[in-house]
Amino acid sequence: MRILVINGSPKGSRSNSYKLAKAFLEGMKSGLGEAGHRDETLVDEIDVNRMDISPCLGCFSCWNKTPGKCCIQDEMQTVIEKLLWADVTIWCFPLYYFSVPGKLKTLIDRQLPMVLPFMSEREDQIGNGSHPSRYDMSGKRTVVISTCGFYTAEGNYDGVCSLFDHMCGKDQYTAIFCGQGELFRVPELSARTNEYLEFVRQAGAEYVNRGIREATQAQLKRLLYPREVFESMADASWGIDKESGKKETEALIFTRQMAALYRREAYSGKDQVLEMYYTDFDECYQIVLGREGSQVYPDCSKAATTRIETPFTVWRSIAAGEMRGDEALMKKLYKVKGDFNLMLNWDNYFGSARQEAADKSKQKEQSGEIHIPPKGTNMNMMLLPWIVFWVAVSINGYVGSLLSIGACVLAPLLFYQCKKTLYDTLTGVLVTCFSIAVLCGAAERIVVPLAYLAFGIMWTATCFGKIPLTAHYSMNHYNGESALQNPLFIKTNWILTLMWGILYFITPIWTYFIMGTEISGLTGAINSLLPIFMGIFTAWFQKWYPAKVARGE
Repeated sequence: MRILVINGSPKGSRSNSYKLAKAFLEGMKSGLGEAGHRDETLVDEIDVNRMDISPCLGCFSCWNKTPGKCCIQDEMQTVIEKLLWADVTIWCFPLYYFSVPGKLKTLIDRQLPMVLPFMSEREDQIGNGSHPSRYDMSGKRTVVISTCGFYTAEGNYDGVCSLFDHMCGKDQYTAIFCGQGELFRVPELSARTNEYLEFVRQAGAEYVNRGIREATQAQLKRLLYPREVFESMADASWGIDKESGKKETEALIFTRQMAALYRREAYSGKDQVLEMYYTDFDECYQIVLGREGSQVYPDCSKAATTRIETPFTVWRSIAAGEMRGDEALMKKLYKVKGDFNLMLNWDNYFGSARQEAADKSKQKEQSGEIHIPPKGTNMNMMLLPWIVFWVAVSINGYVGSLLSIGACVLAPLLFYQCKKTLYDTLTGVLVTCFSIAVLCGAAERIVVPLAYLAFGIMWTATCFGKIPLTAHYSMNHYNGESALQNPLFIKTNWILTLMWGILYFITPIWTYFIMGTEISGLTGAINSLLPIFMGIFTAWFQKWYPAKVARGE
């Protein structure tokens, strides 16, 4: 297959529309490979802005004096040869005043030698009168890819559609028109724009086979961001105060764009004031996160709920995905003072692609559509068999052992919707073994303390690996598996796992003595008291420790 890409943007390879064309082309190559096409795929590109193409003179020499050849000696003849060579032509360009850029329009005008001078009527009834093609163009396909600076492409491409309807025929070309095109050059928004580019690649792969599916087309028409968010970011990007007309600083522009990403759905019930102090610029701005949206206060006149002290370069790198925020915090590249909960829920407040996907899933679920949520872990699956064993065997060894084995079988069934971890499986094996030991006549006074010791060893041993035990379960509340890449999250859970492990290392000592007394049947209940206090401490520590690190202490 021979593919010609005509890049009509004056920005050349830096063009946003060209990024989409490249993604579509990548998808085409992938689709051809998957379909097993043996023919070699040849790709040629034309950068219109770099070509020597003069405007049409309207002399009609290409019709009557030198049929099929223009009297102007420039690079347009090369373009015509490539158009005739290509099986698929991809036209990509930004929307310029509701049409194509000027130099590209010049190229289109200069296609006159490709048609005959005689009058004809089009079968598709486009326009009134036409000229037949000089060449056999049957079997050739056309793709039109364009971005624009409006929040939506809808209603803004009438002129472009009319032009290509005349050139190719109505419904005889594939169009991908994307609003909010300027966002593709903003690194801080790459999570969302890369998601869109992935759909463009998918469209390219589908195009070369059975055609672009309706579901993919729907994704390509979906707004990158809601209208109010995009227009707020677009207005802020000019760096001009709406009221005074004064030029704004780079840090203030950035802060306004960050504020535009605030998701009102994340409103906590009371206004929060996020104060950004850029230490390298010595500039301070506040973002008030309210029920109706966000508002930027350049004078910092509000009492801050959360204050972030950071070099501007660091925070911009974090926003652009060049640096992980959690790693930068651990390296003390910035500090957070005040309420740390805003940081823990940052994705909820400032609209990540992940959060938008979660919102869509929730909407589908509420509308009655079938939705299978991703599986999360559940510590209760691990704890249930142990608790049953400790409590029940202390009361009655035989019955308690049977109940414990039953709990090992029942736990996976009760939590079948949860993701199973290694420790859930290991629990089933260990509790079953201890239960069988009691059924075989082993003394409960020995087996129960050993069970506590085994539990402690299981917890403590994970502190020598990359991921401590508690992290596998608490990650559900901190963005899922992505939390496992967060060094602060891992450090917090490492401390907690070690403390729980130590607790269960010493628990066997007093358990052995209690089980030798008249209140041995209450061993499980007694041993539950300290874990209750540890649980309260854990809930506190999970918030206190990250906040302490964030303050730079």
